Amino acid sequence: MSAANGSAYVFGRHEPASHVVIHVSDPHFLAGGARLGGRYDVEENFARTLEAIRTVHPHPAAIVVTGDLADLGEPDAYRRLRAAVEPVAAALGAPIVWVAGNHDERPALRAGLLDLEPTEEPVTGVWDLDGLRIIALDSTVPGWHHGDLDAEQLSWLADVLAEPAPHGTLLALHHPPIPSHLPLFDILELRHQDELADVIRGSDVRGILAGHLHYSSHGTFAGVPVSVASATCYTMNVARPSAEVNGMDAAQSFQLVHVYPDTITHTVVPVTEAATGDYFSEEWLERMAKLTPEGRLDAFSRKPGR
Repeated sequence: MSAANGSAYVFGRHEPASHVVIHVSDPHFLAGGARLGGRYDVEENFARTLEAIRTVHPHPAAIVVTGDLADLGEPDAYRRLRAAVEPVAAALGAPIVWVAGNHDERPALRAGLLDLEPTEEPVTGVWDLDGLRIIALDSTVPGWHHGDLDAEQLSWLADVLAEPAPHGTLLALHHPPIPSHLPLFDILELRHQDELADVIRGSDVRGILAGHLHYSSHGTFAGVPVSVASATCYTMNVARPSAEVNGMDAAQSFQLVHVYPDTITHTVVPVTEAATGDYFSEEWLERMAKLTPEGRLDAFSRKPGR
């Protein structure tokens, strides 16, 4: 079985992905396992997310969590989150990329998740995943909920990007550099986007992973695809008019990121209990693998009676 793709079968024109990344966002843990707003059982929702992550791929290249790791920045919330994620990551052989969000507090995050000095220094990092580079940026502003990237962090990013990675680079940050159709997020958007675009444009950055919105969204920034993962704690009910969108305890999901030589795909994975058919299986794939390409087309593509 291909460790990157999770399947030994290739029936189309594309070879298996070189890397598969799990993109999760906005768990919003609280001390003592408290419910968020007294309503959302964020730990139970995250436990179901982790179970789905265990199932969806045997060996992802990394698990990237794009911010709002804790809701109030409490030390115990980070301890609880770490205790939940680390055993799963270890079992899958995947490093964890922790990204700071506007609800996080840098000192507690640095101490509780990274074993670093509890300072207000930005939470940044660089990971080399067999040639795929992931760079974590810190778009948080201490004491505020909007996002920003100062000149020092942008200069650091430019220095890192000066040398391309063999499979390119994914940036991970909390505040997405794309518009939201919800007015509330306009207030809390990322500042200094033009300056960030100047750093990214012409570099080897192939994708940007973000969170913050609590709903899945996609766009482009400086010519680079941006993918926003929905939240695991609660999501925004975007079926309402934009001025009336509020949170709901439904549609939690994460994203499965497949990195290919010429493209990157982002698959939304719902975390829900739902009846599922049983037509396709490993045995079905084995039967298809024994056929020629023409035989597979005849068996699966041809419409009945044609």
